[in-house]
Amino acid sequence: MLNIILIAVAVILVTVGLVKLVDKFIPTKFKPVLNILLWIIIIFLGYQTYNSIYDPIQFNKVKQKRYAQVIENLKDIRDAELAHKQVTGKFTDSFDNLIKFIDTAQYTITQRRDSTIIDAELTRLYGVDTTKDIIIIDTLGFVAVRDSLFKNSDRYKSMMNVPVGKPGAKFELKAGLLNQNDIKIPVFEASVKKNVILFDQDKDLLVQENQVVSVDGVNGDALKVGSMTEVKTGGNWPITYGANE
Repeated sequence: MLNIILIAVAVILVTVGLVKLVDKFIPTKFKPVLNILLWIIIIFLGYQTYNSIYDPIQFNKVKQKRYAQVIENLKDIRDAELAHKQVTGKFTDSFDNLIKFIDTAQYTITQRRDSTIIDAELTRLYGVDTTKDIIIIDTLGFVAVRDSLFKNSDRYKSMMNVPVGKPGAKFELKAGLLNQNDIKIPVFEASVKKNVILFDQDKDLLVQENQVVSVDGVNGDALKVGSMTEVKTGGNWPITYGANE
């Protein structure tokens, strides 16, 4: 925004300077031609100023619309990965495996309840009935992962495709184990570069976008969910695009 203001001020100063120059130093017979040239310069500078304001506004509109669409896919990938870990105990780095899992896997529906039983060992030791509290887990049934996450939609079958930007682009999916305090913890990460999402936009503005560090922006050069370097399943987008956890 500061650059835009400086450009506008520069245009005004140049315009005023040119007007004074024509009035003070140029002979009267040359003024009509110079006035025409002056107007051409003013129009050109005005056009440049307009573009310096309009282009970033349009870039942001395109960016926000495309980011929103990409984030919806990232949320689906995260939900599918979390379901995969819940059922299998690990994440996967294969979209084919993830789709097959959604098509076939089931959640087990359980119910926990407290109960009291005779503690045989203590009863034998003390000679009187002694009880102990236990937790019983009952299996109530099963529900398909597909129905739980996506209901009647089959959008999960194309969630690997980046929905906007460069044609044919796909999300990068990684999974593995992260060693923390000698404990191996499953992690995953799905991502796509901003250069892919905004491949057809102004290159200078895209360079600036890749360098964003802001609480209300998508930091870094990619949109992603999860991480291979820390234990997290959240996305790197601000809450203006929706919940990132």
